[in-house]
Amino acid sequence: MRRLRAPLIVLIVIIAVSVFGLTLIPGVDADGQPTRLSFFHAFYFISYTATTIGFGEIPHAFSEQQRLWVMFCIYLSVIGWAYTLGTVFALLGDRNLQQAIQMQRFVRAVRRLREPFYLVCGYGETGRLICRALDRLGYRAVVIELDESKVGEIDLHTYAADVPALTADARNPETLEFAGLTHRSCVGVMALTNDDNANLAIAIAARLLAPHLPALCRAETAEVAANMASFGTRHIINPFEKFGEYLTLALHSPAAWHLLAWLTGQPGTTIVHHRNPPRGRWIICGHGRFGRVMVDAMKSQAVPLTIIDRSPQQDPEHTWVQGEGTAADALRQAGVGDAVGIVAGTGSDVDNLSIAVTARALNPKLFVVLRQNHYTNHALFDAFESDITVVPSEIVANECLAILGTPLLAPFLAEIRRRDEEWCAWVLERMTRRFGWEVPRVWSERINLVRAPALYRRLMRGERITLGTLLCSPGNRYEALACEVLYLRRDDDEPRLIPASDLVLQPGDELLLVGRGGARTELALTLANEHALNYVLTGEDLPGGLVWEYLSRRRKPHANASKPGEQKT
Repeated sequence: MRRLRAPLIVLIVIIAVSVFGLTLIPGVDADGQPTRLSFFHAFYFISYTATTIGFGEIPHAFSEQQRLWVMFCIYLSVIGWAYTLGTVFALLGDRNLQQAIQMQRFVRAVRRLREPFYLVCGYGETGRLICRALDRLGYRAVVIELDESKVGEIDLHTYAADVPALTADARNPETLEFAGLTHRSCVGVMALTNDDNANLAIAIAARLLAPHLPALCRAETAEVAANMASFGTRHIINPFEKFGEYLTLALHSPAAWHLLAWLTGQPGTTIVHHRNPPRGRWIICGHGRFGRVMVDAMKSQAVPLTIIDRSPQQDPEHTWVQGEGTAADALRQAGVGDAVGIVAGTGSDVDNLSIAVTARALNPKLFVVLRQNHYTNHALFDAFESDITVVPSEIVANECLAILGTPLLAPFLAEIRRRDEEWCAWVLERMTRRFGWEVPRVWSERINLVRAPALYRRLMRGERITLGTLLCSPGNRYEALACEVLYLRRDDDEPRLIPASDLVLQPGDELLLVGRGGARTELALTLANEHALNYVLTGEDLPGGLVWEYLSRRRKPHANASKPGEQKT
């Protein structure tokens, strides 16, 4: 409004002078008598003349002097309107004003949210995958992204619910508050930008402004990860280190690795059952951050290595070859013909594909681990058909979804890593035989008054309800739900993995379940609805409605009473 002050004053002065001059200049009425316009008629005439509408001369035809003045007023008003409209258009095109308007719309959209939502900082490849997965799972998301072009992509995606997005720097604490960090419906914050320092700033703000919220932060350097951990960040995800753990697990226990991939995959996708990583000598191309993690993973499993890098190091434990893996000579020098596996782990997608294609041509039996830096190149990587494709954005997204959506999944996966290969193979075969290789729904349930009121009340009354009885369909109790319990945690007892169906449930039990989406809906009905639970347990349909329940309770004493003439025993 300050920038519009001068144009508005000029326009008001022009109209005032025009009206005042028109009242002073004499005219002639229909009888030829001298007359002057009133202020009302003058203002009315100037109003429609200055706005180019032009009804005509009122209340009488103008004199030559009046027409001369009106002509002057017309050109004067055109200049005034041109100046005013030019200023308005310049103001509307001002970037600061557009950002202010966008900010206000964004703040109002966030304030109107009533369902739980996650705050996603960074809409790159990882943020895009997470928003799609959250939308598929029925959760809301709020996005902060520094790149305006990426924010514009949100409207092009077919999300089931609107995703409020703001073009701003997420390192600013005020921006995080505007985005709902302290909103009562915010259930988690994810720092997923490509800048470790920005993720660190978001982690600090989340820790201080909303310490009760789970914060998941991406960190690609050990220094930033240590800094995040120093002030209590609960979940720090390094995609390279996380894949190093996966590879170590794959070399140690392939069945556990396949089970982990099946449980933590992207919803709606199908896991391809790859061959197991072979034992023998491996070749690692590129000794950067990713390459060093791969070397540590192989070293922990006592796997012999040959490293190809432009700058070889003095390392007596491993064999080094100077060069690039894209050249066949370097690969032959590294012994690609006798190797069992190769890791193409440079920072260039083109180089990694070139390494993989050249190595496969020299040794078709190689187990290929291929690093994909940019998700947009997935068509090229899918066409090559490597044994394992490492996509950092997918690793971070899968880990975030596993932590936020199912809190019990992390301890269950930790237990898997401690189990032997035979047990993991038994669980994998049992689950995939029943549910297939499509990524299942994994969720947690807690038996308390909020999440499972009907079941909780019965257990508190001392009823004995087993796990197998509970996992029956509320539509047909002779049909089992398409889900299984993977993990049960009890406050005063050791956690149970794959608990037996005859296990008696207790109030406060936490269950980790895997199955289909429809089974989750049916189980939620059984846990919360007394009628559904009673049918599952007894096969009896309770009368619906308060009146029928009251009449049913009154009939029961009469039905149980002895008939006249009968003797009670």
